[in-house]
Parts: sequence; structure tokens; C-alpha cells
Amino acid sequence: MKHLLKILFAVFLSLLIFDIICAQDRQRARELGITPGILTPGKLNAITDVDGVMVGHHTMIEGESTRTGVTAILPHDGNLFRDRVPAAVYVGNGFGKALGFTQVRELGELETPLALTNTLSIFDVAKGVADYVLHQPGNERVRSVNPVVGETNDGYLNDIRARVVSTDDVYSAIGAAGSGPVAEGNVGAGTGTRALGFKAGIGTSSRQLPESRGGYTVGVLVQSNFGGILTVDGVPVGEELGNHYMSGDVPYEVSSGSTSGARPSTASTETTDGYDFDADGSIMIIVATDAPLTSRNLERLAKRAMLGVARTGGFASNGSGDYVIAFSTHEDVRRSVDSDEDTIERTELSNSAMSPLFLATVEATEEAILNSLFMAEPMTGHDGSEMDALPVDVVMEIMETYNAVD
Repeated sequence: MKHLLKILFAVFLSLLIFDIICAQDRQRARELGITPGILTPGKLNAITDVDGVMVGHHTMIEGESTRTGVTAILPHDGNLFRDRVPAAVYVGNGFGKALGFTQVRELGELETPLALTNTLSIFDVAKGVADYVLHQPGNERVRSVNPVVGETNDGYLNDIRARVVSTDDVYSAIGAAGSGPVAEGNVGAGTGTRALGFKAGIGTSSRQLPESRGGYTVGVLVQSNFGGILTVDGVPVGEELGNHYMSGDVPYEVSSGSTSGARPSTASTETTDGYDFDADGSIMIIVATDAPLTSRNLERLAKRAMLGVARTGGFASNGSGDYVIAFSTHEDVRRSVDSDEDTIERTELSNSAMSPLFLATVEATEEAILNSLFMAEPMTGHDGSEMDALPVDVVMEIMETYNAVD
């Protein structure tokens, strides 16, 4: 009963936060006429366009120092421990504290919801995910759980050492999970994050393949918190704004075609224990598809997400933890722990059918990162820290100068 009340409260809080976010005047990249790639997004242009996938956030903004949260991604609404989905992980740069990844690599499957949070709360969130699975009906005799949790370091805006995230907060994120529109920007695990010189957060996008290529959907969700040189649909926006990695070290001139003028960097240049906050950070990328893929081709799919990061100006710096988790929701490739069969028969896509899905992943990752920036609000936080949001009006002037807006 206690856990049920937590979940009901979480759903109410999630709807309230989503209403607040929808009332804000920030717009997604595509709503402004920025349309990366050639493929068509799904109806919601979100990871939840993949049938069965649900996303929930628990956002923690308290006092002057707490700027963090939890984001939960569920591949389907059933018992994930008993009805597992094939999955794979790919590490672009391994400066991170990902939990549960080795078992996913070994067995090629997920048995819990995925969760994202901040670096020092990853262990508490893992406890919450394990607790949730252990208390699901049918799991009373389960004695081993592999919670999969990713993180990025939000310690510039958030008092990360306070480690305020609890098991209840994990329950709230899972309980708030739904299959509709996904709140973006300063929500959940993206509450205190920043990327490419600006306030960032959670972002999502999707791509729908034409029927001639299978009609499958690929959805991506990102927790953006990395450095680089912002590029928006091929336009060097970070350079035009004079706000990017090494912008304080590299001589800068406004290009002859620019109408924007130079802008001093708002990114922190703080360096602690060899960690360059102007360049380093992390990005967690979740890739979902309804195509019938097993772990081998899911790993190939996950690799392509890093190309989407590169398109936005990320370059996998020394201190960046760049991780991708990919899974398939197709029922033909699921794995039931209750089956007593020693052999499995399944239908899966051939290698030669993968290329359209690769392209979809690259495009959706690129646009998800852009949405994480376009939807984020400016924020002040721990120790008087502050982070500007992307100046959308100026960015759109730049885009128009480059004839890059539809």
C-alpha cells in the first residue's frame, strides 16, 4: 500500500510538472523550422513513439543547491524481469560510473527499468531500481537483480556531494512513466546538466522508416552534459556565438556572413582534479526500436548514436562518459525466464537491412541533443553557479543567415 501511494503521488507530481513545462515558451528545434536529416519523425518525435516504451521523471529543485533528479525508461509495461528485452551497450568514452552494463554485454538483455541520475547518486538509484523489481508480483523468489543505471555529473549547478536522491525518488520516476509526450530540458536526470556551453538537460526524438524499409521506428532519449563546439543542423552556432570549448584560448573573429556578433562564453572554465569542466562531462543515450533485433545488431545500432553526438559538436573528450544503451521492444525477440525450452526460435532482421536503422539512430540522436538544449531554461544553483540557456532568437538569426531554416 505504501508503494502504491508513492506511485500515485508521483503520477500527480509528474502531470503537474509536465503542465508547467508545457506552459513555458521554449520550443523544440523542429517547431522552429530546424529539421536535421531526411527521415520523418514519429507522431510525438520522442522515444515513446516506439510502441510500449514509457518515460518518467522525478525532478528535484530545492533551495539554492539541489538541482538533480531521476529519469526512468521502461521498455514495456509488464514485468521486465520475467519478460526481458534484448539489449546492448556501447561505450564511446568510458569516463563514467555506469552500473549493470557488464551483465547486459554478457547476456544481451535487460531485466529492469533503465534509470538515469547524477554521478554520486547512481548507487542509491540502483538500490531503488532493485527494490522496485524485487517488490513486483511474481518476483517474490528472485535473489539476483541487475539494475542498469547511467549518470552524468551535474555538480556545477547541483550540490552533488549531498547525495539527496533516495529510493522513494526512484519509485516516483518509475510511477510517473507514461507513453505520451516526454518532458524535456530541466527535468529528471537533466535538471542540473549543461552541454556545449549552455544549459541542457533531457532531450528526445524519433524517426520512422518508410514502409519500403520495414516501417520500423527508432526513438532516442539523451541526458546531455558534454562539451564541444555546438553545431545545429550543420551550422557552426557555437563558433558564431563565441561560446564553445577553448573559446577563451582560440582567437575568435565573427565570420563575414554572420549577423550575430561575438558573445563571451558563459561556460565554466573550472578545473578540478584534472577535470576540465569546459570540455568534459558526459552523455547518456538510450536507443529504442521496434525492429526485431538481437543484442549483436543492437550493439551495432548503439555505435551509430555517437555519430549523432559528433554532428552536434561533441568529440568525446578525455573526461566525458559517453554511453549508449540500445534495446528492442519487438515481441518476437523477447526472452521469458518462465520458458522451459532449451532452444529459441525467432525472426530477426538481417545485417543488410540495418543501414536505414543506422541512419535513423544518427538523426534521432542529433535532434534529441538539440531538443535538450532548445528546451532547457537558464538556471542558478549551488555556490552561486549559473548557466545561461541557449539564446534561441540569436541562434535563429544565425540559422537564417546560413539558409538553414525551413
